[in-house]
Amino acid sequence: MDRVLHAGAASVSGGLSPISLGLALADWGWHLATQPANTGRLALSAQQHALEALADCASGNCSGPLAEDPRFRDPAWHQWPFAPLARSHQAAQHWWQDASQLRGMTAHHTQVLRFFAQQWLDMLSPSNSFFTNPEVLRRTAERQGANLVEGALNRLDSWRRRHGLEPLTPPEHPYLPGVDLALTPGQVVHRNHLVELIQYAPTTEEVQAEPVFIVPSWIMKYYILDLSPHNSLVKWLTGQGHTVFILSWRNPDENDARLSLDDYLELGVLDPLAAIARLIPDQPVQACGYCLGGTLLSIAAAALARPGQVERAAQLPKLAGVTLLAAQTDFTMPGELGVLIDESQVELLEDIMSERGFLTGRQMAETFQFLRSRELIWSTRMREFWLGERMQPNDLMAWNADVTRMPAAMHSQYLRRCHLHNQLAHGEYPVEGRPVSLGDIRQPVFCVATELDHVSPWRSVYQLHRLVHTELTFVLTNGGHNAGIVSEPGHARRRYRQRRMAHGAHWTGPDEWLDAAEARQGSWWPAWHDWLVEHSRGRVPARPVPEGLEPAPGGYVHVRYHD
Repeated sequence: MDRVLHAGAASVSGGLSPISLGLALADWGWHLATQPANTGRLALSAQQHALEALADCASGNCSGPLAEDPRFRDPAWHQWPFAPLARSHQAAQHWWQDASQLRGMTAHHTQVLRFFAQQWLDMLSPSNSFFTNPEVLRRTAERQGANLVEGALNRLDSWRRRHGLEPLTPPEHPYLPGVDLALTPGQVVHRNHLVELIQYAPTTEEVQAEPVFIVPSWIMKYYILDLSPHNSLVKWLTGQGHTVFILSWRNPDENDARLSLDDYLELGVLDPLAAIARLIPDQPVQACGYCLGGTLLSIAAAALARPGQVERAAQLPKLAGVTLLAAQTDFTMPGELGVLIDESQVELLEDIMSERGFLTGRQMAETFQFLRSRELIWSTRMREFWLGERMQPNDLMAWNADVTRMPAAMHSQYLRRCHLHNQLAHGEYPVEGRPVSLGDIRQPVFCVATELDHVSPWRSVYQLHRLVHTELTFVLTNGGHNAGIVSEPGHARRRYRQRRMAHGAHWTGPDEWLDAAEARQGSWWPAWHDWLVEHSRGRVPARPVPEGLEPAPGGYVHVRYHD
């Protein structure tokens, strides 16, 4: 009965735990009430911020830090009467950043309060309102209100898509896998209940001896790494002379509610590795994991490396190296997602999932939208609904809309074992009843992080240096969680830093590493290829792809649900 009650209440609270926010507010309120001097300082600070904003605008100095905020780039924001609104809004943001951190508050409650204060401020921004946005008012006057009519149609279109109805204006280019995306030729060579294993056709006469096995995250469709031909990592790797395998995760339904993290490890990594061993016997494998796929791969590598795994390891190919792309192994600093994860929130998610046996793709997508609401919700809606501009879809946006589900048991275990208890970093993560340690991994590691990643912050990814005791090449590239990884050669304004730490090297903090790492222009892909070649046994004749179960992109990628 409690679970049903909580799940019903979650529909009102947007899937967020009101208890988590209430505890954070109580922590802040009690400390504020017992710090009268600090309360007085904050009251004076609020007055000072307001007076400074008005004084600057009255004197004609209305620009200030507004230029740094993309919402206020229009020149009209620097003029009366809109400048005081924008400056006051920014002053409120600075004040809350200060006010939300009181002596004695827990770090998590400070983060929660600061995050939700920013969410409210972003919602109340003058850029979101018709009457206080000069760009909208100017566009309405120029077009005699036509933009508002187009915006109303965009609102209706958005509502129809959200409820699974056909849009009023179907996109000219729908970007469908197998039609516009995921076009690299290959075959599904192995399938189990959870994944399809795709092997891609070679495009060179010779290939590196070690095949590359890629484990994408289970919260995304695999073709993020095989988008359009010009930015497909899979296509680029085959063009460089690599034999490439990749997993395509099945989109689970209510019958998969009891699938566990152990099932994901067995069916998603170990069973496909055994299939590769049968297809290409007596060859080590270069294993690569992206996002949660990297976390899962690191668990598998640690499990296979620990003592007592001789019999199981004999059935699988050896790992020649491990590559982790935007993958966390230490969840001490999980970034913005960590703000929404505590005991109360996880319990609420478990209650929500108990209704249907899974977390819906829409719920997962809305969580990530909530984390970046300024860019993904408010700024987008302003342009679509008030300016009447229709977002032009591209391959990355189409992939992002192709959401997947999370089985209840697996998702609960992941949140508790990794985020709440950080078992992998502490050497406590259990595999077959025994804990694993990343320190047992002896293969060289290539790790990529991205500067603007809000899912796997680069300083969190960097903590891998503390956990492994082997050669580690760390790369920091510009861009975010997806755009930083899908960073093909020739893409404008790409750059990265790279530094290799030898086995047994002393600990170097992330900021010290940043100062010492070599800065390079261009994509990080060629650097990875060079690393793969360096750790290869050499080249062999290209391996033809055997007749498989069906051509790539396979069947699992097409499974979609309207939740």
